[in-house]
Parts: sequence; C-alpha cells; structure tokens
Amino acid sequence: MTTDDVLDRPESPDSAPLPSPWKSSTFRLFFTARSASLLADGMLMVSLTTAVLGAGYGAGGVGYALAAWMAPIALLVLFGGVLADRFTPQVMMVGADLVRMLAMLALAALLLTTEVRLWQIMALMALSGAATAMFQPGVASMVPQVAPDIQRANALLRISEAMSALVGPGLAGLLVGYWQVAGSYFVIAAAYGLSALVLVPLRRLSVVREEGDDPVLHRLKAGWHEFSSRSWLWGVIVVWAIYGLFVFGPALPLGAALLTEQHGADGYGWIASADGAGTIVGGLLGMRVRPTRPLVAGACAMFCFALNPLAPALGWSFTVTMLTGVLAGCGFAFWGVMWATSVQSHIPLAVLSRVYAYDVAGSIMAIPLGRALAGPASEAFGADRVLLFSSAVSVVCLAVMLSVPAIRRLGRGPEKADALEKADAPEPPITAEEVPAVGPAGPA
Repeated sequence: MTTDDVLDRPESPDSAPLPSPWKSSTFRLFFTARSASLLADGMLMVSLTTAVLGAGYGAGGVGYALAAWMAPIALLVLFGGVLADRFTPQVMMVGADLVRMLAMLALAALLLTTEVRLWQIMALMALSGAATAMFQPGVASMVPQVAPDIQRANALLRISEAMSALVGPGLAGLLVGYWQVAGSYFVIAAAYGLSALVLVPLRRLSVVREEGDDPVLHRLKAGWHEFSSRSWLWGVIVVWAIYGLFVFGPALPLGAALLTEQHGADGYGWIASADGAGTIVGGLLGMRVRPTRPLVAGACAMFCFALNPLAPALGWSFTVTMLTGVLAGCGFAFWGVMWATSVQSHIPLAVLSRVYAYDVAGSIMAIPLGRALAGPASEAFGADRVLLFSSAVSVVCLAVMLSVPAIRRLGRGPEKADALEKADAPEPPITAEEVPAVGPAGPA
C-alpha cells in the first residue's frame, strides 16, 4: 500500500453532523474496555511502589522494576504494530489483556504466599510490559472502526484517561491502606480481565486486515514508508522528540519537587488534580470544537502547556499555579484529541497500527532520557533554571511546528492532505529501502 491509497472515512467536514459515539454499541464496548485498562494502568504505579518498598528493596528496587516494565515496551512496540495489522487489533488487545491479567494474579499470589524476590517482580513486570507493547498499537486503529465521529470518540477517550489518572492512584492507595498490597493487584487483574472480556464481542467488526506472508521486517518497512512519506506526520514527531526530551522529561520530576517545597505535599496534590481537571475540560472542548485545521488549533492550545514548568520555576502563588495547571491540562488534552483524530483520519487503516507504533516507540525513548538528565541538569544549573529552559523550549518547538507548511495546512479530510503533500514535495516520496530502520520520537 502506498501513500496514495487512502481508505474511505466515515467522517467528512462537508457531511451532515455525525451521530454521537454513544449511539454505537461497538464504541460503548470499546470505551468500557479502554476505561478498565486505563484504570488498571493508573493503579499500577502506586501498587508497584508499595510492593517493592514493602519487600525491602528501596527506591533503587522501584527504579529497576519500572525499567523492567518499560524496556519491553520500547523494544517490542514496533512488532506489536506489525502483529496488530496482521491479526487485527482486537485479537492482539484481548491476548495482551489476558497476559497482563495473569501476570498481576501471579504477583498478587507471590505477595500473599511467599517472601517475594525483586527478580520475580521484575520478571512479571517485564511480561506485563511486553503485553502492553502488543496492546498499545491497536488502540489508535480501533477508534475509526468503532465510531463514525472520530474526533468525539477521541475526546471521550481522553476524558476517560484523565478520570483514570485521577481515580486510579487513589483507589490503589485505599486498597493498600485498608486491605493489603496483594489486594490491589487482584483488582488490577480484574480490570484487565474486564477489558479483555468486553473486547471479545468486537471480533464481529469488519476490520481491515493485512493479508499475505511477508516477513516481519518487510511489514515494518512498509509501515516506515507510510510514516516517512507524509511530511506533516514525521515533522510533528521530530518536533515532539525534542519536546519530550526537554519539556516532558524534566517537567514532572523537577516540577513535583519544587511544587512540594513551595506548597507542601497537600498543595502539590491539589495542583496535580487541577491539571487533571484541565485535561477533562480539554477533552470536552475536543468534543465541541471542530477546526478546519486541527493541528494548528491543537498546537495553539498546547502553548498553554508552557505554563506547566514556568509556574514552579517562578514560584507563583498557589492559586495562580492551580490556574496554570488547569490551562496546561486543557491545552495538552485538546492537542491530544486533534493529533489522534488527524492520524486516524489520514492514515490507511491497514497500516495504522504500525504507523502509531513508531509514534509510541519514539515517545518512550525520548521522555525517560529527559527524566534521567533532569537530575544532573538541576544539580548543575538549578531546578528553576532548567524548568525556565523547558518553558522556553516548549514555545520554540510549537512555533517551529506551526512554521512547517505541511503541518500548518493540514485539513480534516485525507484528500486535502494528500494534495498538499504533493504540492509541498516535488520529489518522489522516500522508499523504505532508502531510510534507516529507526523511527523518530513521537508524542506521549
């Protein structure tokens, strides 16, 4: 399949208003499954930290366990995209949920019956991470198949993600505090099991599936060709790689440390909640606002995220910092809706999982590196100066993104996008054999 092979999409800017995603039973099933999975993900960090510290392995053990979970995602997500396009996203997501459920049940059993070892925790988290790598690429390619209104579906999913991020850690904390850490893993396993169960009926979808017996590397090259032949797509990813390294990376650890010093642990909790509330507002805006140039609107909203590292760097008051959290969360969520909708509207369904996998893989590689460098940078220059630099980089990156014609002119329909691509690219598109087999970083 080439960049000129564009599948018919149910959404068109010139068509009559599309029905609400809630009217689609397939979307309701997918939304339920995604919400259950996101809730489990939201609970996992608190439960893992408590389990490792309770077993006596300290903060270093937590770091090792997290690395064991993230490494398989980074290494295997591209293959997850290939398999999702080959065997359908639904099949891969159900299988991944079942594996994650079994891994969490095994960890709960170990915590109940034996003195758990760090290597056992790391092995089970690595298994869960490998399953996540098989699950994640299919998420993007499922949305256009379960809802005719892609943008509203993405907005609803973004709201669910925000709610899970707010509820998940608190629920895990309650279970750990009033029950035991093993109990939280039983609930996480149940959430993954519910996700798998609800996804099973979606096998009846008339999904797009890539046929043939081409080897895995050939399929990866085909996905790279689709990725690299669209300058608006790889242009955003290249900019987002820099954004992840210098903005997303330092903003969380250094911002959390400074905000805790300035406003106390309770104050930081309220500020984090304000960010989550802003994410919900951004999702609601994404349901209502339909710009003719989604990436331009999303990037303009994303300028608000520059306030996220700026507030702790300048030591603003608690009230002002709360307000900046709402604005930053709103801008980030609105951008996420516009980006997901653009990708799902312009990429052929048969290769969408692979293209999205390049996005996910790049994101995972950039942000942890930025977080790893945040500590040494703060010791050398001061945390406030590092965050000021992050805020400036945020503005510059978005300005550069808006200066790229292919990004700035991208419309809502694939036909318009392809025409602009041809106008902006007088030379033939790069083929898979002419590019390295490494994808640039993508948004988180």
